[in-house]
Amino acid sequence: MTSTFDHGGTVFAVARELGIRPEDLLDFSASINPLGPAPAVREAVMAAFDRLVHYPDSQAAELRDSLARHHGLPAECICAANGSTELIYLLPRLVGGGRGLVVAPPFSEYARSLTRAGWEVGYLDLAPEEGFALAPALLDQRLAEGWNLVVLANPGNPTGSLIPHDDMVAVHRLCRARGTFLVVDEAFMDFREEESVTGYVARQGGGVVLRSLTKFHAIPGLRLGFAVAAPEDAARLADLRAPWSVNTLAQAAGLATLADGEYAARTRRLIEEERAVLAAGLAAIPGVRVYPSAANYLLAELTVGPPVPALAEALLRERILIRDCSSFRGLNDRFFRVAVRSRADNERLLEACAAVLARTM
Repeated sequence: MTSTFDHGGTVFAVARELGIRPEDLLDFSASINPLGPAPAVREAVMAAFDRLVHYPDSQAAELRDSLARHHGLPAECICAANGSTELIYLLPRLVGGGRGLVVAPPFSEYARSLTRAGWEVGYLDLAPEEGFALAPALLDQRLAEGWNLVVLANPGNPTGSLIPHDDMVAVHRLCRARGTFLVVDEAFMDFREEESVTGYVARQGGGVVLRSLTKFHAIPGLRLGFAVAAPEDAARLADLRAPWSVNTLAQAAGLATLADGEYAARTRRLIEEERAVLAAGLAAIPGVRVYPSAANYLLAELTVGPPVPALAEALLRERILIRDCSSFRGLNDRFFRVAVRSRADNERLLEACAAVLARTM
C-alpha cells in the first residue's frame, strides 16, 4: 500500500487500507495536542446538543467576542470560520487580482485555492541548508515582479521554522511598499504567541492572519478557525463565507477551550519538554538530521540510507504513521515530519525508527 498523502492526519484512510481500526494506529502525521481536548470541551458540546434543532449563530458572535478578548483585539477584527482552510479558499475573492506568490515549502491548500480561482501561482523556495530562513532582500526582489498576494506559514509547516515578530513586521512593510496583500498562516503560533502579528496586522491593514483552534486545542474533527484583519477586511471575509459555516458544537467547544488557561499553559510546557526529548532522540539515530522547530512537530531528514517512503512503509507495519514530506514543494523523499506526542508514544517512535534504519543502513 502507499502511505503518501497530500496531508497528514489520514488515519481513517490508512486504517481502511490496512483493514484495522483507526485506534490501532499511532498517528505522528497529524500535529495535534497530545493532551486531547480541554476537560470542559466534552461537557460544553453535550450541553449544546439540544441547540441542534436551531441553525447556528451565523455570526458566531459569542465566540468572536471570546476570541477578541483572548487576543486583545476588537471583535470587528475577527472572522470565525469552518477551519482556517475555509478562509484559504476565500482569499482570491477577498484580494482580487490573479497572481499569488507562495513561500515554500508550503501547505498544499495555498496553491490549490489560488489555482482553482484561475490565478497564476509562483513560489519563493526557502533552502534547507539555510534553515528555511526567509531573506528580506530575496523576498523584495520577488515582490518587484508584481504579485497581488503573498502567503506564508509562521511557524513554517512542515519546517517548524519561526520568523520573529519584528522580522514579520519588516515583511509586512515590504509587501505594503510593493502593493502586495500579505497572508500569514499562524495555525501553530499558539506555541509562541509572543511572536504573533495578529495585533499589528489588525491595526495596519494590508493583510490577514489565519489562525486555527484545531491543532493546539485538539478538536480537528469539529473544524474551527478564524482570521484576524483590519475591520473592513474581516467584514468582507465574513460576507464571503458560506452561511452557517461554523456549527453549533464547534462554537461551544471553542468557547470552552478558550476559557481554560491552565490547559493552554500545560500544553506549552508539555510540548516544549517533549519536543526537546524527541528532537534529541531522533538526532541520535545515525543518518537522521533534525531541524529546529517552534511548533509541536519536527522536520527530519534522512542523510544516508533508504528514502523516507521505505521508512514510512516499515513503520506502518509497526502501526506507526509519519508524514512523508516528498509531496511538499522544495523537499524530497529524504524528508519526513513527526508530531510531538506523549513521552511513551515518542519513545515507541524512536525505538521503531532506530530499529528500521539500523536494518537498512
